[in-house]
Amino acid sequence: MYMEVKLFAGVAQAVGSPIWQGELPDGARVSDLFSVISEQNPASAEILRISFASVNQSYATSDTVLQPGDEVAILPPVSGGQDEVADNRRFLITAEPLSVEGTLAKVRHPHCGAINLFVGTVRELTHGKITTHLEYEAYEPMAVKMMEQIADEIDQRWPGTRVAMAHRIGRLEIEDAAVVIAVATPHRAASYEAGRYAIERLKEIVPIWKKENWSDGTEWMGHQQGPWDPTKPGSSEV
Repeated sequence: MYMEVKLFAGVAQAVGSPIWQGELPDGARVSDLFSVISEQNPASAEILRISFASVNQSYATSDTVLQPGDEVAILPPVSGGQDEVADNRRFLITAEPLSVEGTLAKVRHPHCGAINLFVGTVRELTHGKITTHLEYEAYEPMAVKMMEQIADEIDQRWPGTRVAMAHRIGRLEIEDAAVVIAVATPHRAASYEAGRYAIERLKEIVPIWKKENWSDGTEWMGHQQGPWDPTKPGSSEV
């Protein structure tokens, strides 16, 4: 069967293209796809070992059977054009500068007495290296879907919580806001806990990648909190 597979960040770089096209036998699994790409592109073998596939915008296991017409993407470990102020979507991927007030406005509610706000910005110094700028890339439809999943997980743990997330893609300069998350709850204790859960979970499962640009080189940065496994449920600890 013919397959067309989307590749992102370091995987696309190793393969030399954002798309892999080829034939797989009927009944092929995700592991078979990885093997074929690795054999065709030996430089991709290392990053494929720590990457996951998504099938129809959901993370898949290695034994997931592929079907003709599936929307398939290979995602390396995650890092972790509309005016956002006027955009009323609570989950947003955008190339435009992020609005803190616009994100806050999406969660304000008379029943909520506390709003926890997280703003992640571009820092200049990382592990002793001077960053000149960052570049972010996202698998946009799946990224929004994963943000919605995080909000559902939060609602199950802290009922009544309102969540809004916005992440910027493209080139970001030092001090630019890369991500804004607002979490509103009836009481402050839950807002602290749910807010921390939101950003940590975003770094685990939302397919967004960061390319560090230094004065002496570049590198796609992925998950930096141990082995990456986005198929695992969120931790009960925050």
